[in-house]
Amino acid sequence: MNFCGSKTMHSKLRTPAAKHPRERMHKPAQGTASGGSSGAVATTSSKDTAPTSGKKQKSSKKSQLQSANEVLEIRNCRPFRSQDTDFKYVKDTVLAPESGVSDLIIPCHEYKSFAIAAELNKHQLQSKFASEVIRFASACMNIRTNGTIHFGVMDSVEDKGWKHGQIIGMKVKNREDFVDALDYIEKCFCNNLQEIARKCIHPPVFVEVISKDSHEQRFVVEVDIEPTFSLVKNNCFEVYLPKYNESSQKVILTKEPALYQRLGAKSEPVQRNKLTAFIQAVQDRDAQRERAELSSTQVPTEIPQDLGRKLSILLNDGRSYMDNSLWYILVTNRCEQDNLNYINFLMHLNIFCVFDFDEHSNVSGLYSKYKEHHETSSYFLQDFFNEIKTDNSPSQKLFDQTSWIFCNGRSDFLGDEKPCDQNTWIRTKKKYLKKVITCICEEILPERSFIVLFLLLSPVQKSLVDTFQEFYTEMNGMEYIICIAESKENYKKWANLAQESCSIETLEQRSIVGMKLSHVDATIQLMLPSTAQPRHLPASTGGVCMLPLREEEKLYSLEILCTDQCDDININLLTEKQKQDIEQNFYRGRKIIWENLWLADRKLCGDIIEREACAEATKLLDGILRGSGQNYSVAKLKIFHHPGSGGSTIARQVLWKSRKRFRCAVIKTSYSPSTVCNHVLALRDYEEKEITHCFPVLLLIEDYDDEYFEELQIELMEAVATRKMNTSRPYFILICCKRCNNPERLCKASPLDTVAVTHKLKESERNLFNTKLKKLQQKYAEPEFILTFVLMCEEFNKTYVSDMVKHILQGIDPSSRDTCLMRYMALLNCYVPNSYISLSHCEAFLGLGAYTESKARAYDFKHHLCEQVRMIFIELRESTTYISSVRIIHCLVAKEILHQLSGNQSLSQLATTLLQEKVLFENRFGREEFIKFIRHLFIRRDKRSRGDNTDTLFSPFIEHVCEAEDCEKAIAVLKAAYELLGKDPFFAQQLARLNYSNEKFEDAKYWAEVAKSHLPTDSYILDTEGQVYKRWFSFTVDKMTEEDTPERITEKIVIALKAMKCFRAAQQAAKEERESMNNAGYFGEVEVGCRLLRFLSTLPVFHKSPEGKYTELVKYLTTDYIPEDIKRTWGTLHSRLKGLRQNLYNALEWISEELSYFQTDKNQEKDDENDDKEEQIYNPRKWLRRQSAVYAEFFISASLTDDSHNCPNTQLMRRMIIYGSGGGNVTNILSFLTDKKENRSAEKLERILSFYPENPLRNRLEDNDLINFILCHIALACLAPGSAKLLPLPTLRDLSLRFIKGKRPFPASAYFLLTLLYWPDEALDKEPNPDKDEILTSALQTLKRFYDIKMKDVPTRKKRIYTHFFLGKGYGLSKIVHKTKIDKLMVGSLDERRMKWLHGTVWNISIIRDNLKRVSGWTKDRNLFIRGHVKELRILPLHHESVPAGNENVTFYLGFSFNGLVAFNIEVENDQTIKRT
Repeated sequence: MNFCGSKTMHSKLRTPAAKHPRERMHKPAQGTASGGSSGAVATTSSKDTAPTSGKKQKSSKKSQLQSANEVLEIRNCRPFRSQDTDFKYVKDTVLAPESGVSDLIIPCHEYKSFAIAAELNKHQLQSKFASEVIRFASACMNIRTNGTIHFGVMDSVEDKGWKHGQIIGMKVKNREDFVDALDYIEKCFCNNLQEIARKCIHPPVFVEVISKDSHEQRFVVEVDIEPTFSLVKNNCFEVYLPKYNESSQKVILTKEPALYQRLGAKSEPVQRNKLTAFIQAVQDRDAQRERAELSSTQVPTEIPQDLGRKLSILLNDGRSYMDNSLWYILVTNRCEQDNLNYINFLMHLNIFCVFDFDEHSNVSGLYSKYKEHHETSSYFLQDFFNEIKTDNSPSQKLFDQTSWIFCNGRSDFLGDEKPCDQNTWIRTKKKYLKKVITCICEEILPERSFIVLFLLLSPVQKSLVDTFQEFYTEMNGMEYIICIAESKENYKKWANLAQESCSIETLEQRSIVGMKLSHVDATIQLMLPSTAQPRHLPASTGGVCMLPLREEEKLYSLEILCTDQCDDININLLTEKQKQDIEQNFYRGRKIIWENLWLADRKLCGDIIEREACAEATKLLDGILRGSGQNYSVAKLKIFHHPGSGGSTIARQVLWKSRKRFRCAVIKTSYSPSTVCNHVLALRDYEEKEITHCFPVLLLIEDYDDEYFEELQIELMEAVATRKMNTSRPYFILICCKRCNNPERLCKASPLDTVAVTHKLKESERNLFNTKLKKLQQKYAEPEFILTFVLMCEEFNKTYVSDMVKHILQGIDPSSRDTCLMRYMALLNCYVPNSYISLSHCEAFLGLGAYTESKARAYDFKHHLCEQVRMIFIELRESTTYISSVRIIHCLVAKEILHQLSGNQSLSQLATTLLQEKVLFENRFGREEFIKFIRHLFIRRDKRSRGDNTDTLFSPFIEHVCEAEDCEKAIAVLKAAYELLGKDPFFAQQLARLNYSNEKFEDAKYWAEVAKSHLPTDSYILDTEGQVYKRWFSFTVDKMTEEDTPERITEKIVIALKAMKCFRAAQQAAKEERESMNNAGYFGEVEVGCRLLRFLSTLPVFHKSPEGKYTELVKYLTTDYIPEDIKRTWGTLHSRLKGLRQNLYNALEWISEELSYFQTDKNQEKDDENDDKEEQIYNPRKWLRRQSAVYAEFFISASLTDDSHNCPNTQLMRRMIIYGSGGGNVTNILSFLTDKKENRSAEKLERILSFYPENPLRNRLEDNDLINFILCHIALACLAPGSAKLLPLPTLRDLSLRFIKGKRPFPASAYFLLTLLYWPDEALDKEPNPDKDEILTSALQTLKRFYDIKMKDVPTRKKRIYTHFFLGKGYGLSKIVHKTKIDKLMVGSLDERRMKWLHGTVWNISIIRDNLKRVSGWTKDRNLFIRGHVKELRILPLHHESVPAGNENVTFYLGFSFNGLVAFNIEVENDQTIKRT
């Protein structure tokens, strides 16, 4: 038996080593020691503990705990003898406590903080390190146990800021210093044992310590001790320990060697009285070691995991089947060529976006494979962030196409986004990665609606781990993150780096490691709910064509219904529970889905009732397809329905039954009409050889905005017009399905193409519904599953709804949180059509959110609701974002809930309480939609055009509060909304309107000024301010009495003038607004001005003449005359009042010009139907005629005229008489042509012409008078071509020369007249005259310039140009045909005539063709030209798309508008079907 000398051993028996007092002072109070040490090293032992003072302590304090009671995560030690460079420690996690001897093979552990020692100089560091290692090694070797000593791990905790075993790491300046320190083995062990010690003490291992908070590189330095039996048998190892002498600055050894052993978790010297026994037991310890080594060589068989089951559960969020309810976010790196064959499962996952760290992915990686099967949108990180970070809701396209994000550039990209190294990536791209992930998690996809899948296909980069850590942080853990890695090495490296955020154990629970990628692929494909069979479309040949998924995804604005829709569903995987869920969701009130109809067809669930309206709709559709009625390129079939009456079901049933005959699709209205139009055309043409023979495409559009629908219809018609194909059937059939409160009224207005669906059941339907109800009651015991269907069976009878709600609400806790949520939901659902609250908002309100246990999302929410609320709520999946939301099963139920749960709380109080719910307003996900519904609650008015019963002045909610409570409560709740919704200026505007409507004018003035302070240049808000003063003025005038003082009269005038000033400010603001045309300021000024004139005429100071004329008032307004009675009283008002005539004239002229340019409301011919509405909106031409007459009435006085026609007053009076007769502006003159009694209009025009001088060439007229004079002749020629009052065309041409030669600007109407007068006349212009072409060209250019100024940036669809006249057959003025004449030649209702204009079928009417002249022209580069007198003139086509491509000779009908010449019905001239006349 070997050991170092008996003399030394005996000295040890006599004098045990003493502890240094400094080491004893630093021992932890709870007795957790760092392992014993001898007096030889006691002088430096304090350096192993946590620093307690000085500069170094300050830097280390950053890692200390905020609280001594804080629990740190426990991590595993590096495996014994492992040289794995990927293994990492995480700063501030803890290792298991220091351990003693176990089975000799499992290593014991000892920790040393080494925090201060690491900062010492080389010699001090090496002596300290060697002393600790050799002492620990001696103890392990003597006991024959494996062991590891760790430097950089807290060993003593007298400083309460640290935990025992806490990993802090230490700086390593030079690794060689630690390696060389073990050279002390030769000095500290006896000569014959030095080689053995070298073999048992392994070289230091440097384990990196990673930290989120610091990029400083730190390490835990570990030394493994392995005393194998063959090396250490029969030996005892006593050692000298090195010690640095401060005084001599040299390393010395302890005087006496010591024999160490492991006692518990300490390395202690063997006590003198136990030394002999210890030495005698060496052979026993050798035998134990030998047995331990033999048993350790028997490698335990690893029990394989069921990775297939684990994969299924993790990928489907605990469900046994896969569906589309979950999104997947894929994070991946380089995919080797061999693996591309095994990633087919990705093609079938519902992937939202991909974070791809392979710069070659587009060329040879995963993306190159994926885009063969799917249409995608590719981005770089910054681009994707710009795409998703908008003020509005996320783009629909994000949900319809997978976004592929190249996180580290693309090798094949020609731009600047090149791959970069790790440091550059951190500096330039990591910030965008963080922003993108934050935005996705907080604003786009709600928690638990998506799974993040890390697919590790190659060695892992740090950036991939950064991505994990960002998702881990944003998603509050690993619950919805999984990892798949075939290579254990790749996974190991990833996990070691990722443990900075998450423990290795947790990572392993959420990871599939070691499963071959081919097995993963096959396993997932077996779980897919549908087979991979292709889908098909019907073809015009009678067969079908295949529709690959990628081609379908290109048409992302359409939900395409295929001939074999749902046939790819894997029936073997479709459980009874899933079938029941599909059926129950429908009968609970969710919108019908194709699976409902498919299951019913296959008898896998009960039949779905077809209401009689479905047969009506099918009959109308068949009529359209047979070509009955009008031959429109875009036909309409409208289905208007009560909410919950089955209108949407009927529309989809019609589509479902037609899917094998026609191509069918549902339009996603979140996309622009132009996008939809392009996709619809592509769907129609797809795989069709002869596009002229294609079947019509059936398009369902639901709950659309009227403006959107109109724009889409025009886009489709213009697209069809370019193709020049005459077919007996329409190109497209739009099935328009819309909720409304009065479907029967809308059906009555357009009976030929409309179906009304109401709650009222016919007798045959009632029998079907009752039979179905009995079957459902037998099948489903739970009443809530069929609640909506029960209501339908009862035809939503008010009494039944009331009784049912009363029964359900029995026993409900009115103070509970979910009852409160139900009341808020009822408030929105009752007053805001199609409103809902996102599931994320509901969970946040109920306090669920991220704190919910790990269960399925839907179960969490429903589980936390009381039974009553659970029956009332229905969970929907938003069609635009596929995000879950919640609403009450029906709006009538919501209304009844509000009534029955109101208690003592009024509606206004409920709304105010809702506004104060911070958790709802601050929840970031779906916030835009929620705020939109809240705004609609307070601001959105009802409109009959949207299918509402009435047109309301305020939102239905505000009007209800005014009626049921009082206007004060309505004002109060609007004030609260203003304050709590960020002081929205439009809420201030509503407050101004509400106040002046309730005659609270001072308050109205205040709120109008508040709104103006927010938006000082908004024309609509400035108009509201004008309305305040206008209403105020009208109110004071109506309340006027004979006792009013002059001061009060003055106040009234001041208010009126303020109103006019505000309206003029609104006019100026409107001119600056590029994207809108707000003419309200002009209408407002005219109305106030005319009312002011009436008011002034009633004042005693302006008494009437004996003839009843307003002579005194006219004299005051038009001359310098001021009555003495008001000279002082009215002071500064005189100049403003004397400007009244010109201001009103300017406003009337502007309105007239506006109406001359554009098409006005479609109800302009229905004079008698709109008396109860604001005339200026519904019939502006009639309004203009009436106001012009009022205006003129107050400026006519015989006393101001004389015999001289040139007297200014005489000219003014004549103009006013003409104005009063209806000849004062262009619009009023043209309106004579719309009078059904043409003779009456002709007589009026002749009378107007009689007021003009007999020789207008000699008696010079003012510019506007001349324009009106010429236009009266043109209008009269249309009504009475033989009138004696008519001047010949050459005379009118001579009169109009002023507009050509004059250097001053003229109104647009002057140039419009030039185009009419100077268009080539077969009788007058037999000889070519280039001068007349110059006149035409100049006039057309000026009209175009004026039109562009007028239109600004407003889309042409919002302001369509109006064509007043067409070129007819004949000469002189008789060749000018007004549009009204064409209208009168058509038969049918106003709507039918409008449709003929819209679809171009008006030109198929022979009597109209006989009245108009078809002219010749040509096309060049899609531009249209016509020959004038000599030169070519460019013509504006009505639809630009109707101009044939290339160079063609064409014919068309010519129209005259304020935008120049317009071509209608353009046809290629060599077409044999075209007959020129």
